[in-house]
Amino acid sequence: MEKFTKLTSVAAPLPIINIDTDMIIPKNYLKTIKRTGLGSGLFAEMRYHNDGSENSTFVLNKPAYRHAKILVAGDNFGCGSSREHAPWALIDFGIRCIISTSFADIFYNNCFKNGILPIKVTLQQLEHLIDDASCGVNGTLIIDLENMQINRPNGDVISFDLDVFRRHCLLNGIDDIDLTMLKSPQIDAFEVRNSEMYPWA
Repeated sequence: MEKFTKLTSVAAPLPIINIDTDMIIPKNYLKTIKRTGLGSGLFAEMRYHNDGSENSTFVLNKPAYRHAKILVAGDNFGCGSSREHAPWALIDFGIRCIISTSFADIFYNNCFKNGILPIKVTLQQLEHLIDDASCGVNGTLIIDLENMQINRPNGDVISFDLDVFRRHCLLNGIDDIDLTMLKSPQIDAFEVRNSEMYPWA
């Protein structure tokens, strides 16, 4: 998993509440179990018309936001079904950070497992950040995970809280498999002891 230390990017404003996982990645994209290739389906029902052409009014189709790595979204982001394809689609598109006032629990947990930083802010802070994001290329934010700060274009700083363990994993690019592999010597030693104690097992 790619390390997350400091991220500088244009932020895309998506001030819609209750964006659920079906909006993030529609069900017809769930046939794959691969983590790659889902970026094209991100927000598909909003990004594309029925004929497959791009909806030019959708924020991620606008020139200023096509390569945005930060999303500033409305309350209760990621609600709905627990599909892990949602963070897969976001990370495949290039989104590394989502800022909102709240997240659905399962989606929030899945973000950390896939290298995405979800940041919770107050409603007033979110309103300021949506204003920043609405400025397009002039609305660049700097996400400093080490210092747990969002640096706004006007120089203001918004501090945020994050669980120490999750912060450590993101800073070091450690996912669940990496965590298990760190314990490989202990696991190997257990297997040896277990085989000696229970040779018939």
